[in-house]
Amino acid sequence: MQFESAARSGGGVAAAAAAVAAVDDAGARRPTVGVVLGSGLGAFGDTLARKVPYAEIPGMPQSTVQGHAGNLCLGDVEGVAVACLQGRVHLYEGHGPETVVFGVRLLAALGCRAVLLTNAAGGIAEGFAPGDLMLIVDHLNLTGTSPLLGPNDATVGPRFPDMSRAYDAALCERARVAARARGVALREGVYAGMLGPAYETPAEIRMLRTLGADAVGMSTVPEVLALRHAGVRVGAISCITNLAAGISKTPLDHAEVEATARRTRDAFVGLLGAWIVGVGAEVAP
Repeated sequence: MQFESAARSGGGVAAAAAAVAAVDDAGARRPTVGVVLGSGLGAFGDTLARKVPYAEIPGMPQSTVQGHAGNLCLGDVEGVAVACLQGRVHLYEGHGPETVVFGVRLLAALGCRAVLLTNAAGGIAEGFAPGDLMLIVDHLNLTGTSPLLGPNDATVGPRFPDMSRAYDAALCERARVAARARGVALREGVYAGMLGPAYETPAEIRMLRTLGADAVGMSTVPEVLALRHAGVRVGAISCITNLAAGISKTPLDHAEVEATARRTRDAFVGLLGAWIVGVGAEVAP
């Protein structure tokens, strides 16, 4: 995929080309698998050999949210070349949707055939507990917007991309295999993407449950739309860091999100590494 096609709508061709050049200057080989790490989940990025701060990548937006380190991490996981976004930006920070997806479009432009997304989410489904990991099998876009708004660039993807298989079935199966191999319990469910930044009200959580949501968060959905539009295969896992409003017995707090993510770090890092190896075999040329 040509970089100009993959990232044209995320800040301009010149900025996009400069971003790729900055990553190439880091000296790592071009990745085949991309990863995005959500709130408090950045530990995996620390296992990779090279880090490029977002500030050194032209056009790359800077996260203002605690728990998002702001580095592009590069390296190999058992022979699979990986590029990992250690943190992301969100719509609620005031960014437009095209800015929010600049990072994943960069991953696509660098050559990633698949991108694995992670996030911290509130648990809605009965029986969920903080620390659970949930494989996302579908989503609800309740953000009220999309990175695909405006004129379509047909060299990137179609005007009306098919989202019936937004989360790649083969990548999902690789996650299940990795979880069994690592002895990690992996739940499955539907993720509801909300605008934020306020946590949802109990009434909104009841609505989401009625709509079929199992977990709720404030990211991921715009990235999935941009990646699928560009033909990049997608898998995603939520770390259930808290129970949603009306279910939790305590007030919701971002510190709890980070603390739970830290508590699940070892299981999460192990599962993600095994998943990357499986996905690398799946998408190998």
